[in-house]
Order: sequence, then C-alpha cells, then structure tokens
Amino acid sequence: MPEFLTGIPFAVVLASLSAGAWLRGQLLYWIGRIPTDQALRRTHPGHGWRKRVHDWLAGGGADAGIVAIRRWGLVAVPLCYVTVGFQSMVQAAAGVLRITWWKYALAQIPGALAWGTIYSTIGFAVWEAALAAAAGSPVGIGVIVVLVAAGVTAIVLVRRRRERQPATLAAGDQAGSELNTSLAPRREHT
Repeated sequence: MPEFLTGIPFAVVLASLSAGAWLRGQLLYWIGRIPTDQALRRTHPGHGWRKRVHDWLAGGGADAGIVAIRRWGLVAVPLCYVTVGFQSMVQAAAGVLRITWWKYALAQIPGALAWGTIYSTIGFAVWEAALAAAAGSPVGIGVIVVLVAAGVTAIVLVRRRRERQPATLAAGDQAGSELNTSLAPRREHT
C-alpha cells in the first residue's frame, strides 16, 4: 500500500478505494452514453476533442465491452473490475448500449468492492514488487523495453490501418451502415 495510506484505518481505505472505483465506472458509463447520441447521430465535428471522442466511438473503442455485455449481460460489469484495460471498455459499453442506469449502478457494487479489496490489500504491493523487480534486473529492463516497443508498434499499426480504411470505403456508405448496426442497440438493455 502506498505510504500515504498506511496511517488510515483499513475500513476507510477500502471504502474510499471502492467508492473511487464506482465513481470512475459511472464516469465511463456517462462518457459512453451521452456522446453516443450526441457525437455520432447529431454532430459531425471536424477537429478538436469532440472529433477525437467521435472517432473513438465510431472506431469501435468500446466494441469488446459491447460484445461482452451482449454475451454475458450485466455479469460482465462486476467481473470487469478484476481486469486491467477491459474494465474501461465494459463500462463505456454499458453507456453506449444505454443500459438502465440503476441496474448498471447496482451491478457495479460487487465489482467496485472487489477492486477496493484488491488494492487495499495486495494490489499496490504487487505493482510495486513487479516494478522493483523489473527495474533491478537486466532481464526485467529488457522485458519493459520489449513491452513498450510492442505497445508503440501496435498503436502505430492501428493508426495506419485506420488512416487507410476511409480511402477504401465508398464515401462512408459501408461505414455508416456498419456504425448504425453496431450502435443501434435496443433502447433498454438487460
């Protein structure tokens, strides 16, 4: 656990971390829900942060989460809290799919408590141990360099592929129909 949390009672740390995880999930839910209607259906921004949000939603940023929710239902919400990265996709996908807010909020509670429990007990220690072990050995430094290089390569390849895609689509006809199909969820889900 980080040094600044060591003097605080365990119950307070657990409650604070769980509440923070729940609030973060709410933020991602609303980031997925509001811009889906506003950015994709009513606007066509040309530049700035609005265009980046539009492109992220149109580009399938939450697709893995949408697939998980459609496959497993609301069970995906609490389960996503014990993952890294996938958590954000599921929470944004819940907003994109416009799952009823109170059902989503209730489904978050066990996951947020699990996340709070993990990070108030062993979570920070595992991260600190992994970073210390990696930074203290030549093999660990090599692994870090390889992971960073792989991440940068993946980002570059994805961006290049996305840059080439619009040129191959006929004036957005195919993209528009695919987008409408993937973002035309039933009004209320689960």
